[in-house]
Formats: sequence, structure tokens, C-alpha cells
Amino acid sequence: MHWDSVSWIIIGPAAIAGLLVLATHVPLGQQVLKRGIVFIDLAVAQIAALGVITADAFGWEPQGLKVQVAAVSAAMLGALLLTWTEKKWPEVQEALIGVLFVLAASAGILMLSNNPHGGEHLKDLLAGQILWVSPTQLWAAAGLGVFVLSVWFGFRERMGRVGFYVLFALAVTLSVQLVGVYLVFSSLIVPAIAVRLWPARAQLWGGYAIGAVAYAVGLLASALFDLPAGALIVLCLAAAGLLANLLLRACGVLKTPQPAV
Repeated sequence: MHWDSVSWIIIGPAAIAGLLVLATHVPLGQQVLKRGIVFIDLAVAQIAALGVITADAFGWEPQGLKVQVAAVSAAMLGALLLTWTEKKWPEVQEALIGVLFVLAASAGILMLSNNPHGGEHLKDLLAGQILWVSPTQLWAAAGLGVFVLSVWFGFRERMGRVGFYVLFALAVTLSVQLVGVYLVFSSLIVPAIAVRLWPARAQLWGGYAIGAVAYAVGLLASALFDLPAGALIVLCLAAAGLLANLLLRACGVLKTPQPAV
């Protein structure tokens, strides 16, 4: 372990990327948990990744406009399909979300099967390359984040099913390319689960705090021990959520929930 190995030129942009992802994913994740559609983010993220894979198959520039259009279009189609299935078959919506995820993942594997760099490309989409985000990606994420948060906090009471899914698809699309599918899922769901028993007024900021601490510790540990940043941050999110709840419970702020009878 050497502090000399910590490159703030790399850690700084990665930390900003993490905060931008958390900015939109913490409030949306709490809504996803409330709606009981936990795996929607995995499905939409995987569909967005399929859009990126499709764009790559056409030889388009990885960070170009065409790739973004392909990813957003794929995510939007997936979101609209899930909107329709929720209305048509609400009793099996969670199962259909899982099926859609598997289909998108399988299609992506098939499309990359003849690509000599397919395995590496698939790993990047799943585990992410947060340490190598570009300034262009950060500006795009910041602009999208401002838009998503403005719509969410300004119009969420009037947003219907379609509006929520479309906004969710927009938020997830760029995040997949920033941090990968695994971190998108973890950033949405882990903070939401961690604060679900907290007082309502503290849940949003509690989720932000847990996420920010986890990203900071995960990025530093990645640099110090030369380990994959995405995987470490996922583990740190779970650890931060658990430790925060244990601390609050020990201080008497939280009460242990009684099991249902």
C-alpha cells in the first residue's frame, strides 16, 4: 500500500462521476424500491448496454453522438415496453423485468461473440471504467443530471407511469457508460435499502451520504491496493449502508423492525 500510487488526476474525475450518478440514482432508487420493481434498473441498464454494443457493431465512435442516440433509443424502447407490461400484466411485472434483462444480456453476448475484443468490451459495460471517464462524459452527465433532477423534484407528483419510466431510462443510459451496469444497480438500490427504515426526512440525504462515502473509500482503496474500482465501490456501498444502520441503531435512532406474523 503506497499513497504515492494515488493519482488525484484520475481519482478526481472518477469521484465527480460517482457523485453525478448518485445525484439522480438515489432519489430514483428510492422510488423504484417503493414501487417494488427493484430489477428495472438492471433491465434498462442492460438494454442501454445493448444499444452501445449495437453501435459498436456498426463501427461508430465510442463516445460519439450516434452511440448516445443508440443507447438512449434502446433504453427508451425498453422503458416503454415495461410501461406496457406493467399496465397489461402487473402481477408478473417483476418476472417480466427479469426476462427482459436476460434477453438483452444474451443478445449482447451473441453480438460480441465474433468480436476479438468482445470479452473486454462486455467487462467494461458490466464492471465499468470509472477511472477513465472523460471530461466530455462528465459535462454530459452533469447536464443530464440537472435535467432529470429538475423534472423529478418539479413534476414527480404529476408524472404518470410513462413519465417515470422515460425519465428513469434517461438517467440510466449515460450512467451505464460512466460506471457500468453493476454500479448503476448498486447506486440505485443499496442506498435505498439502507435508509428505508430511517425517518422520512432523512432518507434522501442519508442515501446521498452513504453513496458518497462508499465511492470515496472505494476509489481510494482501488488506487492504494491496485484493485478494480467498480467492484470495490459495490462492496463499499453495502458496507457503508450496513455500518450506518448499525451505528444509528446502537445510538437508539433506529428501532429493530418486528417480524411479520
